[in-house]
Amino acid sequence: MRLLIISDIHANLTALETVLQDADGEWDHLWCLGDVVGYGPDPNECVALLRSFDPISLTGNHDWAVLGKLDVESFNEDAQAAIRWTRAELAPEHRAYLESLPATLIPEPDLTLAHASPRQPVWEYVLDVNTAFANFYHFDTPFCLVGHTHVPIIFGQDPDGILVMPPRYRTPITLDRQGRRLIINPGSVGQPRDSDPRAAYALLDLETWTWEHRRVVYDITATQERMREHDLPARLITRLEYGW
Repeated sequence: MRLLIISDIHANLTALETVLQDADGEWDHLWCLGDVVGYGPDPNECVALLRSFDPISLTGNHDWAVLGKLDVESFNEDAQAAIRWTRAELAPEHRAYLESLPATLIPEPDLTLAHASPRQPVWEYVLDVNTAFANFYHFDTPFCLVGHTHVPIIFGQDPDGILVMPPRYRTPITLDRQGRRLIINPGSVGQPRDSDPRAAYALLDLETWTWEHRRVVYDITATQERMREHDLPARLITRLEYGW
């Protein structure tokens, strides 16, 4: 089975549609690692499009905040504004769908999924070797897929410490289920934060056990125009073109 792995769409329909077009014909099933909404201008459209593929999907911290499961005051002012706007916009059927999503899941014997981290599935950022090291003790499968940071990266568990593997785009790598355990992040579809504004996603082939990081250019201006129409915060609009 070939999987399209996405995370952190953040209500950016243009980015999501571009990813789907870029990967067209190369996957059989879709897995989403959470944060379908928040920040962006298209919450209903993104939830509807995601649901149309009957995916395996997780919830994220912004999804929880929109649902009232997290205190909005724990977010910065721009994120708070986007969360409150999304709450008012989100259709009841899409709210119910987000309510149904788990924060962590083991869909295959060799794979754990968590939005943020296996230790704290909704909130913790796995951005450094110390956090990665601690989290390897909180899942039992060879591999754990996470999102949340908006940064594509792989952390590997070695006897001498943690190996950090930056993404090599459109270059499949083999995942050895008997070898090094990995925490893998595909990056963000809708709001990358690694100084690369291109939408990020990945492909995972469960027959060959290969993982492929991908990036694709999308029409950022179109998303920014819709954000301005809804009077979303200027900083959220600007950051899309810089990838931060």
